[in-house]
Amino acid sequence: MEIKTKILIVFITSLLLSLFLTPLAGRLGFKFRAIDHPGERKVHLNPTPRTGGLAIFVTFVVGLIACRYYVTDFADFLPNNFRLDLFFLGAALIFGVGLWDDFKRLGPWTKLFVQIIGASIAYFGGVRITNLAGFMNIDLQWVGYIVTIFWFTLFINAINLVDGLDGLAAGLVCFTSLVMAALGLLKQNYFAATLFAVLAGSIMGFLRYNFNPATIFLGDGGSYLLGYLVAGLSALTSLKTNVGATMLIPLLALGIPVFDALLSPVRRFIRGQEMFMPDNRHIHHRLLAMGLTTRKAVWLIYAISICLCATAIFLVNLRDEQSGLILILLAAGSVLFIRKLGYLDYLASDKMLGWFQDVTDSVGVSREKRGFLNIQIEINRAENCEQLWTHLIDALEILNFDRCDLKLNGFCRAPGLSEDGEAHILRWNRMNGDSDVLKRTLRIDLPLVGSDKRWFGNLVLEKDVIDHEIGHYTLKRVEHLRRNIIKSMEKFDTDSPKNHEHQSSQTNDIT
Repeated sequence: MEIKTKILIVFITSLLLSLFLTPLAGRLGFKFRAIDHPGERKVHLNPTPRTGGLAIFVTFVVGLIACRYYVTDFADFLPNNFRLDLFFLGAALIFGVGLWDDFKRLGPWTKLFVQIIGASIAYFGGVRITNLAGFMNIDLQWVGYIVTIFWFTLFINAINLVDGLDGLAAGLVCFTSLVMAALGLLKQNYFAATLFAVLAGSIMGFLRYNFNPATIFLGDGGSYLLGYLVAGLSALTSLKTNVGATMLIPLLALGIPVFDALLSPVRRFIRGQEMFMPDNRHIHHRLLAMGLTTRKAVWLIYAISICLCATAIFLVNLRDEQSGLILILLAAGSVLFIRKLGYLDYLASDKMLGWFQDVTDSVGVSREKRGFLNIQIEINRAENCEQLWTHLIDALEILNFDRCDLKLNGFCRAPGLSEDGEAHILRWNRMNGDSDVLKRTLRIDLPLVGSDKRWFGNLVLEKDVIDHEIGHYTLKRVEHLRRNIIKSMEKFDTDSPKNHEHQSSQTNDIT
């Protein structure tokens, strides 16, 4: 019997076994309460077991064992048994931590640590990325460990993140596995074709129950396992072929979840959220928000992935300078598609510029910030209210304020003070007297209260927001001014408890 026929039989056997085991895995999920309940981030309406990964894992292992005995030439294709055994040891570890999380939730850092351990086991067993040939002639050498770990964790978390709609994650990996199996047959790489055929059959049987409306979910165990196997098998089977060509296919075929996995931590960081906490802003969530049903959103992503698979196969066989241009056009099209979804709103240029301005302002890099800091220092050095008032006006001119009243609660004396009842007021005004100014004026009344609850007065500011719009840091600068004024007034106030303590300590020192 030809090897191609044997591989087809292995695929069908895995498919049938998965069809039989998946309902059993669902019953175990209900029995041991590994259930995904409906919630804010969920799109399903009924409690659903999340133990589908167990059926895929068992089917895949049984399929590989069958290959060793049924596909007589399979052993000849193995790089070496030790390498394969360590790789599947890592797969078992990754699946185990995901399955445990399906029953009892683990923290994100714990799961990431175990993912790194599993990927390290595969690396030290010989499944590693040491160079990228075909598209980039780069010898990675010792950096290969970091690249390999990143490759594994990227795919593991990409599949996990995209597992938010019925049949989406499993379907994408199934497409990828079928393409890799077909390419292995075409290239006469029967080792790769056999492994990916077993994986595709295991997933296809599961999809019968996972497609909308799903009666069972992958769970973290299943999504982690699929991500690990796609990453590892593409690297493992590339040992007999071109590394860049083999690894380009899963990278493009799973382009949507990979892109989502790369961008999600950045999005959460910019939004001030925990980088590894789940949310409902992934690409498939955006499609649902646009009005698509679950099935339509899944079929749309399927269609895009099929096109990406075809593009990957085309690029593998092209392998010349034109491939670079196609990749650039593909990347540009992907960005436009993601932007159309509104997925990149938080990366808009004005928001990124504002974030960068905030950072540079905080560290005092900008010239404006350094000039304002100098005025703050001068206010703190002021020896009386008159000096404080002079530097305060300098600050207000920088901030483009038009009027200021510094109402002092009777303790401070300076030339030019006017009396208003019991309070003493310092006034500064550069308004032009336009009658419409008051209609467009921002007015801020800030109480000046010391750390000992002493009230020193009020700082009243007015600003024409038409002639001089509110700057990016205006209100932040005003608050800094208020604090500096309070510190100076605590120093001027001879009745302040702090000054009494200071004077008392000086007297004791003299005595």
